[in-house]
Amino acid sequence: MQHHKRPPSSLLFIFGGSGDLNYRKLSPALFNLFIDQWMPEKFGIVGIGRTSYSSEKYCARLLEGIQQFSRRKGEQNGKWQDFSKHMTYLEMNAENEEEYQKIAEIVKTKEQEFGEHPNVIFYMAVAPQLVPDIVKKLGPLNICADTKCTRIVVEKPFGHDLTSAHELNLLLRNMFDEEQIYRIDHYLGKETVQNLLALRFANALFEPIWNRNYIEHVQITSAETVGVEGRGSYYESSGALRDMVQNHILQLICMIAMEAPVSFDANEIRNKKVDVLNAIRKIKTEEAHEYAVRGQYSEGFMKGEKVPGYRQEKNVAPQSKIDTFAAVKFYIDNWRWQDIPFYVRTGKHLHEKTTIITVQFRPAPSYAFPPEASETWRPNRLTISIQPEMDIRLRFQAKRPGQFMILNPVDMIFNYKEAYEGDEPEAYETLLLDIMEGNATLFMRSDQVEAAWKIIMPILEAWTIRPPVDFPNYAPDSWGPEDAEALIARDGHNWITLTSTH
Repeated sequence: MQHHKRPPSSLLFIFGGSGDLNYRKLSPALFNLFIDQWMPEKFGIVGIGRTSYSSEKYCARLLEGIQQFSRRKGEQNGKWQDFSKHMTYLEMNAENEEEYQKIAEIVKTKEQEFGEHPNVIFYMAVAPQLVPDIVKKLGPLNICADTKCTRIVVEKPFGHDLTSAHELNLLLRNMFDEEQIYRIDHYLGKETVQNLLALRFANALFEPIWNRNYIEHVQITSAETVGVEGRGSYYESSGALRDMVQNHILQLICMIAMEAPVSFDANEIRNKKVDVLNAIRKIKTEEAHEYAVRGQYSEGFMKGEKVPGYRQEKNVAPQSKIDTFAAVKFYIDNWRWQDIPFYVRTGKHLHEKTTIITVQFRPAPSYAFPPEASETWRPNRLTISIQPEMDIRLRFQAKRPGQFMILNPVDMIFNYKEAYEGDEPEAYETLLLDIMEGNATLFMRSDQVEAAWKIIMPILEAWTIRPPVDFPNYAPDSWGPEDAEALIARDGHNWITLTSTH
């Protein structure tokens, strides 16, 4: 087993301890960190919830979640016994201010047990509307004034629009310092997303050509085959643009477009990302239709199964105008990217579950080659697949065997599973470890969150002013509405899916 430095002793309070996020993601991630010896020597995990559980029952329930959702199933040779000794359950009503004293007492007890003051981490694994109230009641606790050791973790969605995001930031910063606040976007914990920085800045092969002189356009597709999966009431107040573009997809754009950092210091990398967001051309509300397309799925068939339309889903208004698909064309107004379009699209009930980034290079001049060569002429292309398969492919031209000079595009593929042994850690493992270590690189800073909202607000406003006339406008198992094809075809391009490059 490799020896590595573990994080300092930590005490983790999970608000929403009896909820879904902890069941599916947080506990499996923490248990995997424990198995891989990444958890601190001294740690405690306290689940906080309203449901009445004994600590034994609580642990048994979380083990079920691990057996179902972890990348490693089961008890792992009795390791669960050791791990669950560190877990307790605290039944409390988060609306009652007096009950927060229980938290202070647990911290005191653990401090004596550990023989040192641990990092105290408050994880908000609760519905977003509950966060402000909990924060207000946590803030006055003495431990929260400790900027070095106390941290608060807030899940997305971070605000519902620019105003609410700004208010949430103000509230958090009244109670905590910015360095204590970890706004979590699990996308940024994915190995392939982090690999974007390595790919760009550790390879002399790419960085010199990573600009408008050599790149023709960039595409990001984040497609899901599922519908809203019973989350109708949540989705009715969000939609695809808010749910995916405002955070995940704009974050990916930042990774692709940012300037080289001078160090891997958290604030240095976050500064470079904010620069990208600030440079994204603001779309005027009245021009939104030229840059953004929305869609909503109808009823139809998904891989042979009949599925309801969005408006027939549970807790969805029968005339709902919510977008389950969004496509946008962005421009970044700076030296590196001026006039290079970044096309993004995301949606539910699309043909494949996939998240891919495609960097299309400008075509090389073909004048030196005979006419038969130019028929199959294709520009170079770098495709970074984030899910379901994690791989990077570089498409280049090669001559076909034979007497004619006929060129064929071929792919050079780097596949994670084949290149590295063992499972890559889940996104939440990476992020939880970073929180315990106090490394904020992969987390959103308040100015990043607000800059991202500023970019999509004019589109949201335009969509509110002009209700869609053609909803539902795409069938399940398709690639979305026709307008999305038109958005990119107007510039002479087409959407790229991995199946078309095989």
